Amino acid sequence: MEKQKLWWRDGVIYQIYPRSFADSNQDGFGDLIGIISHLDYLVELGVDAIWLSPIYPSPDADFGYDVSNYTGIDPRYGTMEDFDLLVKSAHEKGIRLILDLVMNHTSDQHPWFIQSRSSRDNPYHDWYLWRDPRPGGKPPNNWYSIFGGRGWEFDPKLGQYYFHMFDKRQPDLNWHNPAVRQAMLDVYRFWLERGVDGFRLDVFNAYFKHPDLPDNPVKLGIRGFERQQHIYDTDQPDLLPLLSEIRAMLDSYSERYAVGETFLDTAEKAASYCGPRYLHGTFNFSFFNYFWWPRLFLKAIQRWEAALSPEAWPTWVLNNHDNVRSASRYRRGEDDSRAKVAAALLMTLRGTPFMYYGEEIGMRNLRLPREKIKDPPGKKYWLVYRGRDGCRGPMQWDDTTFAGFSQVEPWLPAHLDSSWRNVAAQRSDPDSLFNFYRRLINLRKEYPALREGLFLPLNFEPRTLLGYLRKTNQQTILVALNFVNRPNRLAIGSQLAHANWKVLLSNRGRLSTELRSGLLHLDPDEVCILLQR
Repeated sequence: MEKQKLWWRDGVIYQIYPRSFADSNQDGFGDLIGIISHLDYLVELGVDAIWLSPIYPSPDADFGYDVSNYTGIDPRYGTMEDFDLLVKSAHEKGIRLILDLVMNHTSDQHPWFIQSRSSRDNPYHDWYLWRDPRPGGKPPNNWYSIFGGRGWEFDPKLGQYYFHMFDKRQPDLNWHNPAVRQAMLDVYRFWLERGVDGFRLDVFNAYFKHPDLPDNPVKLGIRGFERQQHIYDTDQPDLLPLLSEIRAMLDSYSERYAVGETFLDTAEKAASYCGPRYLHGTFNFSFFNYFWWPRLFLKAIQRWEAALSPEAWPTWVLNNHDNVRSASRYRRGEDDSRAKVAAALLMTLRGTPFMYYGEEIGMRNLRLPREKIKDPPGKKYWLVYRGRDGCRGPMQWDDTTFAGFSQVEPWLPAHLDSSWRNVAAQRSDPDSLFNFYRRLINLRKEYPALREGLFLPLNFEPRTLLGYLRKTNQQTILVALNFVNRPNRLAIGSQLAHANWKVLLSNRGRLSTELRSGLLHLDPDEVCILLQR
């Protein structure tokens, strides 16, 4: 019997980077009204929910991930009235809304921190991690910032250091302080009462640090942040009771959701925070680390499935705002064949697929000269790391001067290929990546096996292709993905070969299939999805 559908479990979630999605007031900066104007597009694509990267007031030291007011809207994005209209309009179209909550740290311009650094006696002083220097004026311990350098910044007025896991303008909060905990829970309630359906929790497992702030053990032969075992600045036991409290709050509302970005993740670590008592989902970013080798993808899938408890639910992601876009990562040039194989993998695994804006048209990474880099780590380390701007370029809506994103020059330049790689062009092309994504999403909606069926691999040491079943008691679907640009064969065994199969989807125009000697013959870069009748 088919389960009752849940939007966050059975649907497709689409991440929007708001400043890059659509500019409605022609200031070169995306906004909430711009998102509202494209809700029909999201309905056409078939997504069930949108996740917005931070839209709170921010001085932009880290592009909105340095929050100066958790219960406001940055004027560049619009007003609270615009936000309420977005929630209302999205819900009317059957789209849920997820907000990004950045609660490990605030901006140094947040009123809390301004009070905190005003004096040691201020009631807000203990809201952040302040410590006296060690002998000789040295930092309180050996902790580093992931953005580079020591994680401690000295304030000469107070004669103390404060800790920042990220930029020095992003001081970490002291979650051991009950007032901090209560203030943050109030932020959840504020947005829940405004109709928000869920939250993405930024680096949630770094909230708590060991209260004694001991030195992290050092790894030999590695420099900086990576030279340490992060056993005292992340993943502290105090986190689990907090997650249970957050979950209880969410469960007191109807169908609310939380998914966590696991900092310094492994499959096992992410799985430990996912389940009925904790978060509904956590991100496992293993796909970001692999070349175009099916055996690595299968290994990651099996490890994630094995790590999760029976009650937990996987998530899958190929792209986000911090990583090179998959269309650039997996293939150079403009051919979308591999992008279609990757799309089919994302949409046919057991779990919730997360898409990133522009993924559906195969947007490539921007290549920016040094003088146009905006991302702080990219500016600082540009010789070895160009930052995250490349995956944050303006959405490519049409072939006009600024790709339909704006009528004025955007905050980042439009990609050079936007004159032909855009939504308008791909809408009218039945073989486009956009229309392929639409067909995949429609298949997920139509066939329960793709949403809730078991994942059963057919080849366990894949070198050039990946095959698996998605299976419920009532339905069996076979997914075959050819990772190479040449004909290939998937061994499926005599029992499956003698079954009666219907082609649900093929990017090579296949209308029927013939299984000879237990083999499924595939064309180059073919996606073949079959239903057992």
